[in-house]
Amino acid sequence: MEKILIIDDDRAVFKPLSVLIQRMGCEAVWKRTLCEGLVEVEEKGCDAVLLDVHLPDGCGLDIISRIHHAPMQPEVIILTGYGNADGAEIAIKNGAWDYLQKTASPQNVTLSLKRVLEYRREKIKQRKSPVALNLDGIVGESEPMKTCYNQVAAAASGEANVLISGETGTGKEIFARAIHANSSRSASRMVVVDCAALPETLVESLLFGHEKGVYTGADRAREGLVAQADGGTLFLDEVGELSLSIQKVFLRVLQERTYRRVGGRKELPSNFRLVAATNRDLDQMVEAGSFRRDLLYRLRTVQLDLPPLRERDADVRKLTHHYLSVISERYETGGKGVSPDFLETITNYAWPGNVRELINALETAVSNAGLESTLYARHLPQDIRLQVIQGTLKSQPVPNKADSLANGAYPIQLTTYKAFRKQVLFSAEKEYLKALLDKSDSRLDQSLNISGLSRSRFYDLMKQHKLSL
Repeated sequence: MEKILIIDDDRAVFKPLSVLIQRMGCEAVWKRTLCEGLVEVEEKGCDAVLLDVHLPDGCGLDIISRIHHAPMQPEVIILTGYGNADGAEIAIKNGAWDYLQKTASPQNVTLSLKRVLEYRREKIKQRKSPVALNLDGIVGESEPMKTCYNQVAAAASGEANVLISGETGTGKEIFARAIHANSSRSASRMVVVDCAALPETLVESLLFGHEKGVYTGADRAREGLVAQADGGTLFLDEVGELSLSIQKVFLRVLQERTYRRVGGRKELPSNFRLVAATNRDLDQMVEAGSFRRDLLYRLRTVQLDLPPLRERDADVRKLTHHYLSVISERYETGGKGVSPDFLETITNYAWPGNVRELINALETAVSNAGLESTLYARHLPQDIRLQVIQGTLKSQPVPNKADSLANGAYPIQLTTYKAFRKQVLFSAEKEYLKALLDKSDSRLDQSLNISGLSRSRFYDLMKQHKLSL
């Protein structure tokens, strides 16, 4: 029997819902608070959750992600008495299945629950025949990475366009290759286009090819990258760097799956699957007029958001051991051990350059160590060591001079750089948002105009700091 959990502090809400659920042949369980609900989800499990927003011990929107990561991975339907557009956006962006008001008809609630349960039954069938993913070059077992692996599997099983977003150094090309390698097109080519490196004067020729004699030096016809991707995957890296003129041309290519060589008159077909990547906020670029909205819709049929390394604490050591092995083999330096202070330093650093910066730091450490068999913190780049040390010093309390002299030493209470950094950034963000709301009179359009934030990012920050317009 499928189990539906209701998290709501009002018995008058639970009673009619429990009747609906029992009529569906399911079990209804009721919890009054977020804490009780999470215990039920994580320890006993359920198939779906009907979740209120305003609860005695917090906001229901804040636990949607945690519910999804529970062992049974239940779907969440928000059922609130205070529905609004902003709350709906936050809920859906956090992965909620639906967002309903308590005034909704019983038929609407029942229909949403039936769809959830049908979806879960289909997922369970698919899990009985698991497919082993080819994740060559991808390292990580943290929860954010497991979510990405599931998205890779889903993207690889279809033909829809995929947009991979993430900060520089998070491994967007590696994930694009994983999607290609696990797709039905894996036997064909994956053609990589670095949009940031395309020369403006030759971009159309490089993408679509050219006919013989179309310009000086064109002694014969050449095919472009789009033609080379026929039957395989076309990967547009840093797609946000394409000029508006090329965006317009490429939009038509996406729609028709045909192209025309420079100087040619004939439309030529190319059956490619498109995967694109960017480290830029394309929504913000659309608002600024530097990226086409219609092209963004085409690119983002499926979206994969890669987490930065600072959100993957559990993977840092695993990545370190993996890449040390790769680096040692490449440079024939022999296996290197790592000291506790080396591990402590790399885990307390924020890695703004993500995995790419970590790899570079490890290469520097191996080079600095030379023939030494163990890596110490002193082998890491100086700027990394300095930032970690400075963060530790800044987090120490100012000592009382009398106590220091009496004891012969300053009292030291150490904390990690990462903990200090998170605390300071969190506090600074909250103060900024408060000042922003005050300056804009809590108007959304004014807040976005002043801050330069996208609508979704603004709401994410508001939710994190428990603020509202």
